[in-house]
Amino acid sequence: MALKPTIYKFRIDLSDTNRDKYEALSLTVALHPSETVARMLARVLALGLNAQEGIALTKGLSTTEEPDVWIKELDDSISLWIEVGEPDPDRVKKACRLAKQVCIYTFTSKTDAWWNQVAGKVSYFPAKVFRLAGHGLDAMAEELPRTLDLGMMVSEQTIYLTLGDQSFEVEIEELQ
Repeated sequence: MALKPTIYKFRIDLSDTNRDKYEALSLTVALHPSETVARMLARVLALGLNAQEGIALTKGLSTTEEPDVWIKELDDSISLWIEVGEPDPDRVKKACRLAKQVCIYTFTSKTDAWWNQVAGKVSYFPAKVFRLAGHGLDAMAEELPRTLDLGMMVSEQTIYLTLGDQSFEVEIEELQ
């Protein structure tokens, strides 16, 4: 019998001072059985960092032909393709061929090794690559409730997260 995803419900109060974007987001997120909570949080943060009309989480790990987050236009074209993790250069090439804009968000301690291996190949593609650094994701993932109100403030190169009476910080580093 296949394992079922774990469902999380987010109510996000987004304040992005970099883009003058202030809004409330409601998300229902399925945590794939083989996905870590930190990766799921990275998907949610990537969505918040790029919040605009039409942005949506995809089916995630269960559908390898789709990104983690995207904006799909009415004509079925993809205007934004967001990968979370460390994709191989062939996947980045495919994304750049299919979408007008591609963003990659890495978040693990293995990012340096991955970037050293693929930077030369990925630099040929018009993709933006960011590292979500710091222990904020891991600290939040430890005891994340299934239903939560999350304050997310983006200011310069830092995401400030508030969950109840706890605060977390995630630094954004642009690699490409």
